[in-house]
Amino acid sequence: MRVLVVENDKVTLLGQIGVALEEAGAEIEICRPHAGDAIPADETNHDAIVVMGGPQNARDDERHAYLPALASLMRRFGDAEKSVLGVCLGSQLLARAYGAENLIGTAPEFGWCTVALTKDGAGDPVLSAASAAFPIFQWHSDTFALPEGAVRLATNGAAENQAFRIGRAVYGTQFHFEASRTVVDEWVSTFGALIPTLAPGWLEQRETLAAENGPSADATGLAIARAWVATIAAAESRRVA
Repeated sequence: MRVLVVENDKVTLLGQIGVALEEAGAEIEICRPHAGDAIPADETNHDAIVVMGGPQNARDDERHAYLPALASLMRRFGDAEKSVLGVCLGSQLLARAYGAENLIGTAPEFGWCTVALTKDGAGDPVLSAASAAFPIFQWHSDTFALPEGAVRLATNGAAENQAFRIGRAVYGTQFHFEASRTVVDEWVSTFGALIPTLAPGWLEQRETLAAENGPSADATGLAIARAWVATIAAAESRRVA
């Protein structure tokens, strides 16, 4: 199982996604296009792609010239029936790849927020790993319209499209289900000066909020990660058969 992971920021942490990939024995190749790494030309050398979050918006091609190529690569994986996962910025790029509108600055969320599954989400092979409503970490200001043919899997009042699926195993999540409490602690350490501008008073409440929401969010994130990784193995099994 060879998985391409695209990082869009110098402090990207795979968190629960990394745990699930390691459990599955995946061979992970990290690509950091924001730091000058070349984006692979196609999907042929990997079984799946994960595109993580970052400070860019999904249409900021002028400052981040690699974004169109990355969106195109995600589409190539999907068209090849390979597993795709976009998280936060990754989900916004995935929506772009499938022709949907990106909505810049319209949906700010930060911290542990409640997300609810849709009826389709409750029956989905990946999102059904979560409960009907669950706390999960958020850090975004942008969102997106639902791509044509996509299935909305999760929602909340801030961003209607919190998770979606296209086809068999192309998934986007606006929320950071990889963000365990350990990941959040690292973000606080790195971005401590920025966070009060996004969520005044949050740092002072962090320990209480982490105690209230962290155990459930950690478990949900790992369950979703494991369920998505299982879609890679399922595709491999079909090819062998």
